[in-house]
Amino acid sequence: MLIVNITIAQAALNVQKVVDNVYALEGETTQRSPTNFGNNSTHGVIITKEGVILIDSGASLLGAEEIHKAIQTLTDQPVKIVINSGGQDHRWLGNDYFQQLGARIISSAKTHQDQKARTDYHLNRLGGLIHESLDGTIPFYSTETFDEKMKLTLGNVDLELYHFGAAHTVGDIIVWMPSTQTMFTGDIVFNDRMLGIGPARNSQSWVDVFDKMASFKPKHIVPGHGRVSDLPTATKNTQQYLNFLNIEIAKILEQDGDMLQASQIDQSKFHFLSGHESIAGRNAQWVFEQMEFDY
Repeated sequence: MLIVNITIAQAALNVQKVVDNVYALEGETTQRSPTNFGNNSTHGVIITKEGVILIDSGASLLGAEEIHKAIQTLTDQPVKIVINSGGQDHRWLGNDYFQQLGARIISSAKTHQDQKARTDYHLNRLGGLIHESLDGTIPFYSTETFDEKMKLTLGNVDLELYHFGAAHTVGDIIVWMPSTQTMFTGDIVFNDRMLGIGPARNSQSWVDVFDKMASFKPKHIVPGHGRVSDLPTATKNTQQYLNFLNIEIAKILEQDGDMLQASQIDQSKFHFLSGHESIAGRNAQWVFEQMEFDY
């Protein structure tokens, strides 16, 4: 797999070639920062005969510019379509930059609602994390939406977009490219980095959505975070972790345990995922909260 390091200002994206004319732009797996412009995330690029399809526009104006500069190292074609795979900041806060270039902005209807509902939250949080790198960022919501399924064609490329339910956020979708058996999952898949249960906080729905994604038997997975992988790797990094938490929390609830016990679950088997120190205990608490309510 081709990996090219592109240094733009102080931030860096790894450009990973998936197949001909399909790429992943891999950001850092650490926290959002002034030097990564909030792009601690992975983005998809499909080059067609009529222009570029971008999956996820970045977390800020500077983040969108960084993504565009990376695309320009691959093609002179304009970005014609931006797909927001979910409602998290790095999936859509770069929309304004690309819509000013003439791009269509597409998301699920649930993500469109999520964008509107959490705009102030995202801007306030990003302001505390990336500081002046947020300057010039103007929230721009998706302008084309769908409920459960949408077919999309640009040039010689056909895509299928599906919303199966809540995962990391309430509107997360998959983008399926049948011709190359490539799946763009957004935050339905976390590779290399430990996932965070919130903001949807529905771990069982996330497992169900993952199962539906996996039923396509993709050869290539472009995740929301981390490196491009195959399905077994994505399963290990995401689904197995979610199942582990659900099983362990169920055991605690069956014994009338409490949230403190949940936060003390031994999660060391998943310490190969970066960020586990800060998120593992909180994940267990969030799953406990959800399952206790449903129990």
